[in-house]
Amino acid sequence: MPSIKDISWKSFASVFDSRGILTSIESNIDIPFEIKRIFYMHHVISERGGHAHIDTDQIVIAISGSFTIKLFDGVNREEFKMDDPTKGLYIPRMIFIELCDFSNDAVCLVLASTNYDIKKSIRSIDDFLRSITLEQ
Repeated sequence: MPSIKDISWKSFASVFDSRGILTSIESNIDIPFEIKRIFYMHHVISERGGHAHIDTDQIVIAISGSFTIKLFDGVNREEFKMDDPTKGLYIPRMIFIELCDFSNDAVCLVLASTNYDIKKSIRSIDDFLRSITLEQ
């Protein structure tokens, strides 16, 4: 069962020159999975997340602005401030995620290891706690 201990920062190669910064990310090199889905959130006006993915690992990146990620593994809680586009937060499957405190210019990019299937997510904290109790 994944836990808060499995969450980690991933730094991405960035090239700096007089034109600006170019940051690149490669599947199975910079991140520990093949990317199956990419999505991003912007102009966010309320909290996002509020679920856990049964079989999806993710990398979350603050492309612009800032926001906070709150994570819960059923026992431990951890918060991460997202504000650096050269770093991503690796979040394994079966971690309950909440995103909040979005700045006006925030863009949250997510790289996922699976295609989207709402049936493979747990949409409430109570259902999440029941699910992990059954697995133990």
